[in-house]
Amino acid sequence: MLAAIGAILIILWLLGFFAFHVTVGFIHILLVIGIIMIIAHFMRGSTAT
Repeated sequence: MLAAIGAILIILWLLGFFAFHVTVGFIHILLVIGIIMIIAHFMRGSTAT
């Protein structure tokens, strides 16, 4: 779940950076949050539900 959210945030960052030219701070916050979510996903490992 965290990896999916991280991937979506990174895709939104790329779209904002290359297509829409929104404010620079917001784009980089999305990138940082996305990377943190992906790292957290891999640090937690797989858990059985």
